Amino acid sequence: MTKFNFLIACFMLLLANGYAQTKQPKFKVLAFFTGKSDLAHISFVKESHDWFFKQAANNGFQYDTTSNWNKMNNDTLSKYNVVVFLDTRPPKAEQRAAFEQYMEHGGAWIGFHFSAFALTPSAFPQDWDWYHEKFLGSGQYGSNTWRPTSAILRVEDKKHPVTKGLPTTFKASPNEWYRWEHDLRKNKDIKILLAVDSSSFPLGTGPKQHEIWHSGYYPVAWTNTKYRMIYVNMGHNDMDYEGGTNATLSHTFDNDVQNKLILQSLLWLGKGKK
Repeated sequence: MTKFNFLIACFMLLLANGYAQTKQPKFKVLAFFTGKSDLAHISFVKESHDWFFKQAANNGFQYDTTSNWNKMNNDTLSKYNVVVFLDTRPPKAEQRAAFEQYMEHGGAWIGFHFSAFALTPSAFPQDWDWYHEKFLGSGQYGSNTWRPTSAILRVEDKKHPVTKGLPTTFKASPNEWYRWEHDLRKNKDIKILLAVDSSSFPLGTGPKQHEIWHSGYYPVAWTNTKYRMIYVNMGHNDMDYEGGTNATLSHTFDNDVQNKLILQSLLWLGKGKK
């Protein structure tokens, strides 16, 4: 290689590196988590970070994460296109007000599993009507299946962008499935995307009989058409509590179809404008 060609090659390399460093992400995501209330939820949070960082690298968006809920403020939220709740919800009134303002003014959100939980009385009471009644529409937690088991899920809306290309039914990763206070089918603002298919019954293994579902209608993923949001019930890994090791026995993101739903949800929300 001549000295001239070598210099040209070096110049092109520097130019390419400079472009890579200055290239702007397609959109920015900020995920909030607490990671303290349940080993299964903590396991999910740790797993989700790895998965989201990988998806960000592969799909050209920026993924940041924090356990500091004080960053739920107008200034921080204004820098992000999508907010994620990995396990819990903001605990303080001023944080909740900032999130409500963010969503009412075109922000986007994905929530997993425990982020929708509320039960009065409990350590997570239903003390946020806007979030549980208006935004999610689900009201309080009603009950759950146990142990965490797979379920056959049915796509309820095949035309929605987040369910594009999904099979009519598919087997989900093991999860603790929730029942809610309100029947979401009766809420005109709610569009149910996935529900438990009847072929899943009986769902759960007990030993408590009321934690085994034999019939009923159970939404698993939905959107409120007044907002740019998706809630998915997945987010509780199976753990070895009985064996005493507390080891993770299943992984939420070890499921290609389920992953496609979550990624398409994120990309759909990220394309929107605040």
